[in-house]
Amino acid sequence: MAELAESTPVGSEGIRWDLSDLYSSLDDPQIERDIKDALSRAESFEEKYRGKINSDTVNPPLLLQAVKELESIQEQIGKLLSYAYLVFAGDTSNPKHGAFLQSVQERATEVRKHLLFFELEWIALPDEIVNTLMHHESLAHYRHFLEHERRYRPHRLSEPEEKILDEKANTGSRAFRRLFDEVINNIRFKVRLDGKTKELTETETLTLLYDADRNRRKAAAKGLTLGLKENKHVLTYIFNNLVQDHAVNVRLRSFPDAMAPRHLDNEIDKATVDALITSCEKNYPMVERYYSLKKRLLGLKRFYDYDRYAPIFSEKKTIDYQTGKEIVLEAFGHFSPKMSEIAGEFFDKSWIDAEVREGKRGGAFSHSTVPSVHPYVFINYTGKLRDVMTLAHELGHGIHQYLSRKQGYFQCHTPLTTAETASVFGEILVFHKLKESEKDPKSRLSLLCSKLEDIFATVFRQVVLTRFEEKLHNARRNEGELTSLRINELWLEANRPMFGGSVVLTEDYGWWWMYIPHFIHSPFYCYAYSFGELLVLSLYHKYLQEGNAFVPRYLELLSSGGSESPERLLFRVGVDITDPDFWQGGLDLLRGMVEEAVELAGNVRFE
Repeated sequence: MAELAESTPVGSEGIRWDLSDLYSSLDDPQIERDIKDALSRAESFEEKYRGKINSDTVNPPLLLQAVKELESIQEQIGKLLSYAYLVFAGDTSNPKHGAFLQSVQERATEVRKHLLFFELEWIALPDEIVNTLMHHESLAHYRHFLEHERRYRPHRLSEPEEKILDEKANTGSRAFRRLFDEVINNIRFKVRLDGKTKELTETETLTLLYDADRNRRKAAAKGLTLGLKENKHVLTYIFNNLVQDHAVNVRLRSFPDAMAPRHLDNEIDKATVDALITSCEKNYPMVERYYSLKKRLLGLKRFYDYDRYAPIFSEKKTIDYQTGKEIVLEAFGHFSPKMSEIAGEFFDKSWIDAEVREGKRGGAFSHSTVPSVHPYVFINYTGKLRDVMTLAHELGHGIHQYLSRKQGYFQCHTPLTTAETASVFGEILVFHKLKESEKDPKSRLSLLCSKLEDIFATVFRQVVLTRFEEKLHNARRNEGELTSLRINELWLEANRPMFGGSVVLTEDYGWWWMYIPHFIHSPFYCYAYSFGELLVLSLYHKYLQEGNAFVPRYLELLSSGGSESPERLLFRVGVDITDPDFWQGGLDLLRGMVEEAVELAGNVRFE
């Protein structure tokens, strides 16, 4: 009989977030009051403004008043939805949490029914009237929001159709996404360690893939595969249905292809994304060269998928939570005292949930909640170096969200392409702090290799995931419902080109598409990670060139949120994303890191 794993204390035990700035508990009477108030306000909003937005008589004062009222109602609903999701993420195994999330989603849909008309009337308004309105100075703050809404004009349906789709999603796509979370988070992966079979969470199992002991890595890979295969029927069914649901939306809304809705959300054109992906794929030999080097460093005859994240030296160093906190705050503070001060609030005010526990969702995220409150950071801290990087990553998000609150609910959120800017920049700051303070060549090489692998996972692997999604959506459209084995084939087809001949992908690895949440929650999200990483490499290079003069412009970029398009915002800090040489510049910096690793490896003595 398998036994539950016992974790070594790393200082994150008991580090839970305090959600009381949202609501005190599920029983907080303010929840019901807010839901009823939001519905009442939405009904009044509809009664007051229906027929007056798409009208010859609409004027700047009326439009401004309507947008402000709409924003306030949406923020009220956003606060409720944020609380419901954060409670659920903290313990997905509690039926009350799932029921509460479902209830809030359903009641939020009721509220949105009364608000939908505004968007549809606004996008139906003739261009000549819109142009006059948009040039009025009173609407300057909301200009980008209003412009962006009209970009969806060709893809919106009639109001009754939009209402039906939104309501049906609660028992359709939203329900399948919740089911995916519950299935994955409740799997206990059986891993054979030290002669005993232990039941591990997804986080604990994936952590073992970074273990110095190859047998433990292999056991973790086997346990992960077994756990996924045991749930292949339901997970494959979820994937098939959500891919088909996406295809139906694409068809109904007259998008040209499956990726087009994401490009529109990201305010980026297909040509720019294609240029990014092509540039990354042309540089796949860099990945192959690195893993060939790592194979030699580890002294392996064959280098398997479960060897990719092995440390090159068998240091079993644990970084406790307090030390990880100090590393991040010091690195942030060296760049900008303001960044360190904001990050400190997350620790001091219990805005972070860091412990690993039963029922808790895997992975990590920073949830912006709403501008009237503050962000919350969610991680599973196990004491590894990569957990320190994850902490820096999510706090980078948190700082971005904290600073952009001043833009208000409608414009505080950034497109996915720039959403990773602060998070990846935070990682870079921590990496360089650790690297500069490390004098031992072996430790420097180990740190550099670890960072290279993180960047490869963020740049090249995300391109692989995007290519897999393309293959998956195309196959579902052309072949009908797909079997698990067919999806395995597509997964391996997408992965092999990145590694060339450097990594042997096992048959078991073919099942590992099943646990990746981005495919479920945010179709075609992944290329935004590649965009963000290469963007940050370029921004960090500018910082090295310009020094402290760069800092205020960078913080202003974060504070701008989604108040302008990514292209305009980045132009302020001297970045032109339409320049073909831009992406290659970031890749050249990465190539320099690979060369540094090769050089360091030549100077290190192996015992």
